[in-house]
Amino acid sequence: MSMVEEPLYPIAVLIDELKNDDIQLRLNSIRRLSTIARALGEERTRKELIPFLSENNDDDDEVLLAMADELGVFIPYVGGVEHAHVLLPPLETLCTVEETCVREKAVESLCRVGSQMREIDVVDWFIPLGKRLAAGEWFTARVSACGLFHIAYQSAPEMLKTELRSIYSQLCQDDMPMVRRSAATNLGKFAATVESAHLKTDIMSMFEDLTQDDQDSVRLLAVEGCAALGKLLEPQDCVAHILPVIVNFSQDKSWRVRYMVANQLYELCEAVGPEPTRTDLVPAYVRLLRDNEAEVRIAAAGKVTKFCRILNPELAIQHILPCVKELSSDSSQHVRSALASVIMGMAPVLGKDATIEQLLPIFLSLLKDEFPDVRLNIISKLDQVNQVIGIDLLSQSLLPAIVELAEDRHWRVRLAIIEYIPLLASQLGVGFFDDKLGALCMQWLQDKVYSIRDAAANNLKRLAEEFGPEWAMQHIIPQVLEMISNPHYLYRMTILRAISLLAPVMGSEITNSKLLPVVINVSKDRVPNIKFNVAKVLQSLIPIVDHSVVEKSIRPCLVELSEDPDVDVRFFANQAIQSIDQVMMSS
Repeated sequence: MSMVEEPLYPIAVLIDELKNDDIQLRLNSIRRLSTIARALGEERTRKELIPFLSENNDDDDEVLLAMADELGVFIPYVGGVEHAHVLLPPLETLCTVEETCVREKAVESLCRVGSQMREIDVVDWFIPLGKRLAAGEWFTARVSACGLFHIAYQSAPEMLKTELRSIYSQLCQDDMPMVRRSAATNLGKFAATVESAHLKTDIMSMFEDLTQDDQDSVRLLAVEGCAALGKLLEPQDCVAHILPVIVNFSQDKSWRVRYMVANQLYELCEAVGPEPTRTDLVPAYVRLLRDNEAEVRIAAAGKVTKFCRILNPELAIQHILPCVKELSSDSSQHVRSALASVIMGMAPVLGKDATIEQLLPIFLSLLKDEFPDVRLNIISKLDQVNQVIGIDLLSQSLLPAIVELAEDRHWRVRLAIIEYIPLLASQLGVGFFDDKLGALCMQWLQDKVYSIRDAAANNLKRLAEEFGPEWAMQHIIPQVLEMISNPHYLYRMTILRAISLLAPVMGSEITNSKLLPVVINVSKDRVPNIKFNVAKVLQSLIPIVDHSVVEKSIRPCLVELSEDPDVDVRFFANQAIQSIDQVMMSS
């Protein structure tokens, strides 16, 4: 049944629920405003529903948030764009409430409505609304007003544009820091709509006011404005107006502002261009890498590779590498971790010789870091270095550290290494893998931690896929099958798991001749857990082997297990027998 044909009774109920004391019912009704509007028709929606919502502004924040959201897509229900202005009064009221998320949603909906309104309606209705909010007595209205100017400005005639720029300038100097913060946040959007002649004068003077604000929360938002304005200005204006601000901000007394500069530095470099970056921003960046606040160093360290890509290798080696060496032994583990996550990307930038001389020692020191995340961040990016220095050097220098990690006392570190083994295998090649890492992979199958054993079984499957069944037949299968006689039942269960994962990769013939006999033999194990896992494995082998094998080997084994004294063994054996019957019926 379509929404339009819904009976009137539920509509009446929904309208009543808009006034109900129960918040959940009101919320439900608000979320179905479009249903109510369809039932009422466009005219009644404009004349009755919207005025009712305008008065209904002292409700719970959750209800107001839902209302602000719904009204943003309400234009079709009030009669299209020519009547869009009727949606402005309830949204204007919502722009003044105390709860931030309601105001933000109301501003978002106003922008959505305003961007669809006809130009004449924007001038008659939307711009006056923006001016009222900007002159609001309570700061919440003025905060909301800042987010509307980029919509209002585009449709305004010349006289009004001058007035709007003047009002925005006043908001940038408002007494309340919250208003100035909102003005700083929205300056980029507003600037994008302003003509270039006024950009250099009016907008830049607003920007300068914000960059010199006494509140660091305003200044740090102005940092984002640097990147946004930089994209709008000509390169020479950018160097004249934006560059000095960035350099000053990189030495700001508030660490939060310096943190924002470190975080946004790459975007700021793009804004000012390569030459000023080399001359002016390199010293600023070096200061940030050596900042006394760990948070600033973390943000700066995370950008080190991106920054080096802008520079030529000589500059990077001369200025950035000494800082990188210092950061690799930083007192904060989070700084070292941030550095480890990106430092491998420097290898292609610096080239082979510099990587071997300068970067390899840093990689090794990070690989031996006491903090597991630092070590893992290095290992996950090894392929980037492999491309530059080649496999022989990489294996000589890094392999001992990898082996050390594989036996780390933290099981999560061992787990992460296992997950990277297939990646290492593909990078290092089959010969290298057999010599150095093969034994480790078998060792993990007998780890004390279940997650490691399970990951090790998965790892064998991925290696068999990587190197092919023939290699697996030679290097994996014999060793795995040997372990099935381990005295501890948990390890025998891991081998069963490995067999079930390897069988699809190995194919019908090897499964038939090598894997299946072992599984059937284990069905006589004395531990029930092993026996019901045998039933599960046999069920997984049914699609892989021939029907004749199923009937000759698998079914008799399952029938025997289905008469086992243990209830779980009987259950899984019967489940597997049903699976055979289904396969037989379908074929």
